[in-house]
Amino acid sequence: MPIIEVNDLSKHYRVYQKQEGIGGSIRGLFHREFREVQAVKGINLTVEQGEFVAFLGPNGAGKTTTLKLLSGVIQPTGGTATVMGYVPWLRQNDYRRRFALVMGQKNQLWWDLPARESYRLHQHIYAVDAKEFEARLDELSVLLDVTRLLDQPVRELSLGERMKMELIAALLHSPEVLFLDEPTIGLDVIAQHNIQKFLKYYQEKRRITILLTSHYMKDIAALCQRVVVIARGTIQYDGSLSGIIDKFSGDKLVTLQFAASESLSLPKSLGEVVNENWPKIQYKVPRGDVPRLLAETLRDHSIEDVVVEDPPLEDVIAGLFRESMENSDEPTHA
Repeated sequence: MPIIEVNDLSKHYRVYQKQEGIGGSIRGLFHREFREVQAVKGINLTVEQGEFVAFLGPNGAGKTTTLKLLSGVIQPTGGTATVMGYVPWLRQNDYRRRFALVMGQKNQLWWDLPARESYRLHQHIYAVDAKEFEARLDELSVLLDVTRLLDQPVRELSLGERMKMELIAALLHSPEVLFLDEPTIGLDVIAQHNIQKFLKYYQEKRRITILLTSHYMKDIAALCQRVVVIARGTIQYDGSLSGIIDKFSGDKLVTLQFAASESLSLPKSLGEVVNENWPKIQYKVPRGDVPRLLAETLRDHSIEDVVVEDPPLEDVIAGLFRESMENSDEPTHA
């Protein structure tokens, strides 16, 4: 049985359309206009125990709404979902003790208190045994290298340090499922790497199930083998990371290093020139044309080196997002 099972899950909002000006405000007292926002449109998803799944999509695609539904923060308009056999929006205490939600733009720690004090509160909320609590806190603080910061007020910590503290708070009760919404947002490269390294180690060691949303492709490439792409409230892709490039990119990048004896005025008909830095020229070429391009080039020119590679994942994902947005003009919600 999957640890997360979603069937036809949807969430619609009725949003008040306020009119401009004083006249519009007065008219709004007597006659209000609303529009319906379809945040999630009947998605279907299954996640097995121990999977680390990336949940990708442009702003307003429905990622955060889906995580809120699966964590029971909001109720759906239609469809069903179970996490570890529980219906999330019933908000049973047994379920609350078995999952955690971390949102990169939301704080769960008391701003003016040391993190250790907030952790004590978490211990009592989740009824964690005192010895287990101390052991987990020691383990997590050592892994994240923040032991020296536990007694420092949270407001005095850097953004990266605060995110480490947020992760500790989420993991102190040993959840079986962890929902992460943009955990590295706003962090510098070093802080991102440290968070990635910790999550990879902890997930492999504990075999917990993690559903991660992120706009940083390095997070996804470093942590996840499976990717779910959502756009306009519907799932557009569910499969491997490499499969995204195979399915949504029809091009290859071909970098040719010409011999110094070659003419500087080479024809551009070999493909779209992406980068030109003589004697290296990079072309974007349809996948099916790569053998022909290479054969013709090697026949007519002196080539010292050839590199054929897929386009950057960021470019493929961005293209997929743009295509999804262009194919629909309906309003969206985060």
